[in-house]
Amino acid sequence: MRSGRAAGITVTRRGSLPWLKERRAGYDAVVVHGIWQYNSFGVWRALHKTDPPYFVFAHGMLDPWFNRTYPLKHLKKLLRWPWAEYRVLRDARVVLFTSEEERCLARESFPHYRCHEEVVNYGTAAPEIDLPGAREEFLTAFPALRAKGFFLFLGRIHEKKGCEELLRAFAALENSSMDLVMAGPSADEEYLQRLKRLTNEAGCAERITFTGMLTGSLKWGAFAAAEAFILPSHQENFGLAIVEALACGTPVLISKQVNIWREILADGCGFAEEDDLTGIRRLLARWRETSPVQGDKMSANARGCFAGRFEINQAVDSFLRVLEQGRSRGGDPEVAGGM
Repeated sequence: MRSGRAAGITVTRRGSLPWLKERRAGYDAVVVHGIWQYNSFGVWRALHKTDPPYFVFAHGMLDPWFNRTYPLKHLKKLLRWPWAEYRVLRDARVVLFTSEEERCLARESFPHYRCHEEVVNYGTAAPEIDLPGAREEFLTAFPALRAKGFFLFLGRIHEKKGCEELLRAFAALENSSMDLVMAGPSADEEYLQRLKRLTNEAGCAERITFTGMLTGSLKWGAFAAAEAFILPSHQENFGLAIVEALACGTPVLISKQVNIWREILADGCGFAEEDDLTGIRRLLARWRETSPVQGDKMSANARGCFAGRFEINQAVDSFLRVLEQGRSRGGDPEVAGGM
């Protein structure tokens, strides 16, 4: 691709169309992040059936979970779909997904779904930090955890993340010496207090630490100190915190509603179960039954999974490869979906 011809363009109103049309010849490709806003439809209006080609990153926005969970929003999307997003996806050179699971779920989202699909790597940079030092800093900040193994939840404290089910499953874990760390912010103070009351009522409050939001070395220290990271979300397109845990060599316990669960199982660096109470209890029990030797192997596999799939240079190479292939082949008549 020609150097110096990449730029970030914000398309927010109809006045952007003349700008795009006038300058499109100066670019090799346009990448649209997300759908359901004017930016995607605006790019379609400016670029369909022309050069340069445009590519769409779906970012989980075609997951049918949203249709079930937010029926009123789904109705609005159904009205918009035939004349906007259907065309945006149909005419994109490639629609990009970050996991095989996300691609499969997208096909169930809306009628007459039709597009060129590709799965690309997605990820982040490895932590540029002294992990043993960060681990010590975290344990100094939370000394009650120093002599204990613990599961780490790190993310938004939100119903979507399966927090309540996780606490109930943890409370039901018998004969366990493990603690649970709940790290992350909550925009809903009432929900956070409800979770804390639940731990008191279940008699496990002394084994659960709510740290609030962790950043910087404290965050990385939490990953490094944890025996396993757990994220039992009801819907998660990617889960950046999972990848950060892998970078630290921390095995991950996730629900099958996290779209990278197949990759985690394939690389042997974690377990995946359903996102209900039974599934989460099984996640915790399976880790408790894991021997130290098995745990060490999973830790090594976690680092390998990160390096091979999710390290940022792997993600960039994968992305650029799809852009180059998409540009060179032109409109491919073989697409996923129907009409």
